[in-house]
Amino acid sequence: MVKANAYNVHIDKSALLEQHTVLVKRIAYHLLARLPASVIVDDLIQSGMIGLLEAANNFDATKGASFETFAGIRIRGAMLDEIRRGDWTPRSVHKNSRMISDAIKALEAELGRDVTDIEVAEKLDISLNEYHHILNEVSTGKIVGIDDLGVSEDVIQSSEDSNSNDPYQDIEQVIFKKALSECITTLPEREALVLSLYYDEELNLREIGQVLDVSESRVSQIHSQALHRLKARMQSWQS
Repeated sequence: MVKANAYNVHIDKSALLEQHTVLVKRIAYHLLARLPASVIVDDLIQSGMIGLLEAANNFDATKGASFETFAGIRIRGAMLDEIRRGDWTPRSVHKNSRMISDAIKALEAELGRDVTDIEVAEKLDISLNEYHHILNEVSTGKIVGIDDLGVSEDVIQSSEDSNSNDPYQDIEQVIFKKALSECITTLPEREALVLSLYYDEELNLREIGQVLDVSESRVSQIHSQALHRLKARMQSWQS
């Protein structure tokens, strides 16, 4: 009986892997749309398949989440981990990212309202074109995402992964996510829309550009500025 059960579990896992290979490819191409040309999609797919396998091994149906939701988080996390291990981001990109967030924070504290890209460029004493170039460079030179704000997207944990000795960690995550959601609603309308289309609807930058009738490059700028604005406003949550 034990052998039969083990065999059935093996069949179920194999079926899950086969059924969700398309999910791995979809996430890989979604990430690839904002990565440098040096990143190879096959490498993303390979690491994503490892994430899918881990999801199949750790999925707990009693948690209430669907396997696709659980697997999607694990797949994307595995791809991001692989990219970050490569450490191909120039120091100048990190420096420019901090510079933009600091400028937005200072201006919004001074003016008490959303600031425009023109105002940020003036604060940095650079031209608007140069500021837009930096936004694109930051967006494509590193992974810029919600997870960069200091919270893991892997919030659906198996019992093996959860830290039962630290219940306050889960509470902090809930409070953070609520604060982040509220902060997103305060963004300028177009920035909030881009984040929604990208993270909720899972459109890539080109598709969002078609929705907004702007270039893919402009969507990249809006996306990057939205996340830097969030970083500036959520700075107290970051270590």
